[in-house]
Amino acid sequence: MPATKTVSTCTPVKVEGVHVFKIRRYSHHKGMGIGKVIGSGSFSVGGHEWEIRFYPDGDGQHNEDHIAIYLELLSKDARVHTSCDLRLVDGEGLLCSVHKTEPRMFCQNMESRFAPPIGTHFIKKGRVRSIGYLHDDGLKINCAITVIKEPRVSKIKLPPRIEVPPSDIIVHLGRLLEAKEKADVTFSVAGETFTAHRIILAMRSPVFEAELYGPMRETRAQLVTIEEIQPDVFKALLYFIYSDALPAAFDDLEREGHIEMVRHLLVAADRYAMERLKLLCQSLLCENINVQTVATTLGLADQHHCDELKDACIEFMSTSQDMDAVVATPGYENLKRNRPYILVDVLERSSKLRKT
Repeated sequence: MPATKTVSTCTPVKVEGVHVFKIRRYSHHKGMGIGKVIGSGSFSVGGHEWEIRFYPDGDGQHNEDHIAIYLELLSKDARVHTSCDLRLVDGEGLLCSVHKTEPRMFCQNMESRFAPPIGTHFIKKGRVRSIGYLHDDGLKINCAITVIKEPRVSKIKLPPRIEVPPSDIIVHLGRLLEAKEKADVTFSVAGETFTAHRIILAMRSPVFEAELYGPMRETRAQLVTIEEIQPDVFKALLYFIYSDALPAAFDDLEREGHIEMVRHLLVAADRYAMERLKLLCQSLLCENINVQTVATTLGLADQHHCDELKDACIEFMSTSQDMDAVVATPGYENLKRNRPYILVDVLERSSKLRKT
């Protein structure tokens, strides 16, 4: 039975409010004296009482040449998580920030019931008129408050996950090959016969497609003779076409004859333009390069344009500490006879390595 899974989500709850404090006949309030305050009267946001406090001549000696504006929490014994934005409104209704606070805790004591903190500088008194915040000798203060309540936590139970098994199309294709059901072509390979399905072969190999469906086809006969491929190699080729994998026998390449089998399969892959199979064979041969195999593998790589495998073989021979053993192999003799130019590459690589 699948395990149950739940998810909880924490979402902050916000209450927002705006209060506009209009001060008429502003010029009559100038000269009231330092620390003299005009209150807006209380207003409610988020279930708490607030007041805007305006000091025309500043709230202390440190800012007597500035106006001062504060938001004050009036609710007794309250602790409120709040942010505020105090702004002056010009004659066109545009807002200019006087002070904006990040969310903070307001408490009912002298230190923390105000925002911003007492002693903050605001706008110089002369700039209030020159910038254009006075309209008909009136001043507007806009105070936007956001009260952040206790977060709301919600929990949901997710439906159980339905497990989906991996794709088994390869298994079914493999069974199709083994059962020989509805096979529509038979291959004769060195006296052995193999049945298959034209459409699958054509899907996997452009060469098979041309031979079985294209202008190259000689006939729609059921029997097609394949030359120059061993039966075991053709069987492995068909296995890969239907399963996209190599037969289990290729897991143990140390057994006698298996490396040679991989070489023959690489040739078949190149013949039928099956690039993935060709790369798989190159990878296996590269992993099994040694003094006994390197020369033969190098000749094969050169013949079938396997550049990375060829480079790996040249690198091995150029750095080998047992080159005498390589020279003694039949593969090296074959290189000397049929592809001597490759040995020039080996010598040049060795020379460069000695100089570094």
